Amino acid sequence: MRLAALGALGALAGSLFLAGCGDSDDNDGGAAGDTGATAELLGPVAQAKGAPVKIGIVSDGQGPAADLSYEFTTAEATVKYLNEHGSGIAGRPIELVQCEALADPGKAADCANRMIEENVTAVVVGSSGAGEQIWAPLHDAHIPVMSYTANGAGSLADGESTFALSDQFFPLVTMPIKVAKDEGAKKVTVIAIDLPVTTGLYQLTRPQFEKEGIALDVILVPPGTADMTPQMQRVVGGDPGIVQVVGSDAFCISAFNGLRAVGYDGPLAAIAHCITDATREAVPGDFLEGMTVTATAPLGSDDPGIRRFEAVMKTYGKDIDTTEAGVAGIYLTISALHSALEGITGDLTPAAVIAKIKAMPEKDLPGATGLRFRCNGKAYPASPAECSRGGLITTLDAKGQPTTYEAVGVTPIED
Repeated sequence: MRLAALGALGALAGSLFLAGCGDSDDNDGGAAGDTGATAELLGPVAQAKGAPVKIGIVSDGQGPAADLSYEFTTAEATVKYLNEHGSGIAGRPIELVQCEALADPGKAADCANRMIEENVTAVVVGSSGAGEQIWAPLHDAHIPVMSYTANGAGSLADGESTFALSDQFFPLVTMPIKVAKDEGAKKVTVIAIDLPVTTGLYQLTRPQFEKEGIALDVILVPPGTADMTPQMQRVVGGDPGIVQVVGSDAFCISAFNGLRAVGYDGPLAAIAHCITDATREAVPGDFLEGMTVTATAPLGSDDPGIRRFEAVMKTYGKDIDTTEAGVAGIYLTISALHSALEGITGDLTPAAVIAKIKAMPEKDLPGATGLRFRCNGKAYPASPAECSRGGLITTLDAKGQPTTYEAVGVTPIED
């Protein structure tokens, strides 16, 4: 049951991302106040030398539903930094092999086959509406795949060569249950975008809420619904407990304004995709204030990992928006792969890389202070590709900006 729900979660996450690529936390985008501070954040030079190590990256790129081309530019900047300050992999420079899947299953499979033909050592998979089609050929070829979010039941069940860095249950199960308990509520009312995967997803996750003594009510609203006042009237007409909104930023804006229109003033939670600059412009800050949201990384904070991330993008990239959580996700994934392979020696074959990742001790997730990862298949044995437990949450201020971040549900991953 958990695996089926996780597959649905992955599919929903991909759909939401492609439906509304926001998820930004506004900051000044600056890495440091001066050159000296930036140099300190980047650390000493440790130049990679010798024959390159091929690492693939596959993303939808500039696809029909969204422009995710920043995932490639972010990857390029991250690799330049790791080659100059992180000694690459095993002292050798990382060479990126890039391929656009364009959310097309056929092109996704072609990208995977190209990675195999190019003899890459590992593949990083970004955001894609065809993630399973990328994963399947790579799995069959025994090439390690690392991503921030897995894309379906097949990849999540893969305990051989697939590594997903985020806790898939966290945004839609762990977080709303925590908020309900903190508020002393016995019910979570979810306002969710009505996609083919959504109904089945909540049927599968409902037992998790019931196990914690929390009732679950799901209100599905078709995407593109501009006025949600009728649906929101149903919310305030009963006992909603806490309300969580699940959708792209455009969907969430309509939901938030519908809740405002009917006078809802109770506890409110949302997934990170809901909160973008567009949301802040369309929804008054006094409504956003106090809302609990999930976060990929502590963007906009003074966290040392985030300051380094900003410094890397400023130094090695051009016009990369460090307030975009998708940018942080790619940086985090490539940096985690680099961290997992620290100290690797010998021939850098896919098999050697897989063995090294599985044998690594638990480590901090780069750029996401408070989160840890270990890819030995024991974070959640029912979905052995997962490498972490828990996630980050924050509360919004009167401008709709994140305040402090809290790591929730993080526990050591056993040997």
